Amino acid sequence: MIDRDDLRAATAAGVISEAQAASLASLADSRRGAREGLAAGDEPFELFRGFNEIFIVVGLLILSSGWVGVVTLFVGVSDRGNGALIGLLTAALTWVLSEYFVIRRRMVAPAIALSIMFALTALLSFGIWFAQPFMVAQNDFSSLPWPAVCATLAVLVYWARFRVPFALAIVAVGLFSIGILIAAIARGTPATWVEMFKLSADGPFAWITLVLGLAVFGVAMRFDMSDPHRVTRRSANGFWLHVVAAPALVNTVALSLLDRGGAANLFLLAILGLFALVAIVIDRRSFLIAAIGYIVTLSLTVFRGESAALPILMLGIVLLLLGAFWAPIRATLLRPLAGVLPLDRLPPVSLTKD
Repeated sequence: MIDRDDLRAATAAGVISEAQAASLASLADSRRGAREGLAAGDEPFELFRGFNEIFIVVGLLILSSGWVGVVTLFVGVSDRGNGALIGLLTAALTWVLSEYFVIRRRMVAPAIALSIMFALTALLSFGIWFAQPFMVAQNDFSSLPWPAVCATLAVLVYWARFRVPFALAIVAVGLFSIGILIAAIARGTPATWVEMFKLSADGPFAWITLVLGLAVFGVAMRFDMSDPHRVTRRSANGFWLHVVAAPALVNTVALSLLDRGGAANLFLLAILGLFALVAIVIDRRSFLIAAIGYIVTLSLTVFRGESAALPILMLGIVLLLLGAFWAPIRATLLRPLAGVLPLDRLPPVSLTKD
């Protein structure tokens, strides 16, 4: 183990520079903080680092409510120009707050809250500027993609500056929204949203979710494979992208099979088994739980659990077993794949037999 005294000695001897020593110390602190308190093979997850962050988030919510009220009172919303000005001022305030809480203080929960505030501000501002309410009322949605495109690009710029992983998930959701809106304008919308995402439905919606889901999954894996030890912000980017990608990938399959019952439910369980294998290989519980959580939600809401009670019970049993024996299952699964997969770019696991 190399400690701070070793770094000072290396700097004094001219082996490394002071900047390099500081970078190494920072990396060591980051790795120790990310893995400290976690069991071997566990997946780092962090929504906040202390109650002070929750305290600040509550303050941000109250501040934003008061800010919008005061700015609206002084600027007014008599036309779209004033509405856009309010949005610009609100985005500027959010940006300044992000400079302090994200860049300087490196807080997690305020970063998530500020990214959501920035995204909503961008969407509402561009919506006021571009959207045509009278056209929407007549089922003409041709004015809606532009606010979504501009807001998604704005959040992407926000992410490029502040590197908030949750903001990247918002960008992914924005891409899905843009794709669905463009498809709806070009092909029309089915009677219900459930029919929209069935493979048997007339339209490209089901394929859009599949293709974009695969694309988001690919980007998530790129982040994951650049940080196999899960100690940098790249891993957090991958985490949130997996949370978006999994429901998108399973969406079409679930909606096409859940209401058929019988053998279709067994096929759905087989698909989820494939998802489980992928999740175990890449060591992402978030990928699997997002997919299963989405399916269970659909079963209990859209389909009211009428034909999915037994599959839900089986999913619960499988999740408990995976949670209890994830590490040994992963080691057993990866052992024969050692010469096939780039294991050096995946989270490490002991491949030796106990």
